[in-house]
Amino acid sequence: MKRILTIQDMTCFGKCSITIVMPVLSTMGIECVPLPTAVFSAHTMFPDYQKIDLSSHMLSFAKQWKEENIQFDAIYTGYLGSAREIELALEVIDLLKKEDTLIFSDPAMGDHGKLYRGVEEECVDRCRELCARADLIVPNITEACLLTGSKYTETPKEDDLRELCQKLCDLGAGTAVITGASLSEGKTGVYGMRGKDGSTFYYQNEKIGASYHGTGDLFAGTAVGAIVKGLPMEDAFRTASDYTAKTILATMERGEGPRYGVAFEETLPELARRILL
Repeated sequence: MKRILTIQDMTCFGKCSITIVMPVLSTMGIECVPLPTAVFSAHTMFPDYQKIDLSSHMLSFAKQWKEENIQFDAIYTGYLGSAREIELALEVIDLLKKEDTLIFSDPAMGDHGKLYRGVEEECVDRCRELCARADLIVPNITEACLLTGSKYTETPKEDDLRELCQKLCDLGAGTAVITGASLSEGKTGVYGMRGKDGSTFYYQNEKIGASYHGTGDLFAGTAVGAIVKGLPMEDAFRTASDYTAKTILATMERGEGPRYGVAFEETLPELARRILL
């Protein structure tokens, strides 16, 4: 069985981060080992959320796995809310990475042109270091602009996306895939570049007029799982895009607000059929 280590927080209510990634990867037939940076009572869109910092335990956990010779097919980093958490994630990667370990990073820092609530400004610099170690990164447009020092625009053209990807690959990332990229009216999806040869690829879905917390984690978790299962990269991102779009539609039918997260539980059987057949 394939095994993925994910380094990010555990949010108890709101369906995001480890809480959404573990069931998704398990459904895909992959063992998911969590390394929580913190435990949140609810995600940061809720007022007065509570947080327990677990960062001081991260290295001791990783060292115990190293002593037990536990191997990981991929190490996947998600939301890291402080510069110290990113530094620790880098140390864990250095400790546990083997020659064939995929390093997959979702540099979850912000959206709509600004950093998320609670994310330190210094995280941008530290995330550049993380991207330089990664085989594959999946920033959204805001994060791509922050990482490259580019001016933010909500709907960059294809030439702008290509330039952003090139700058991301110049940071050291093996492949950069920008999410939330629209190449035509009424469409959205991904635009990627392979750093090795500069070749690009994209995939588009119909744009859905709704946004829910946790969709980025749903997308990234599905994408890294599909790649580890052996799908070609473009097929993996097509699978992740389609599954995320279907789950957003299923959530819309429930009529709940965006901060309650996506109703991925209803669509997990379809993901299992798509991946396991």
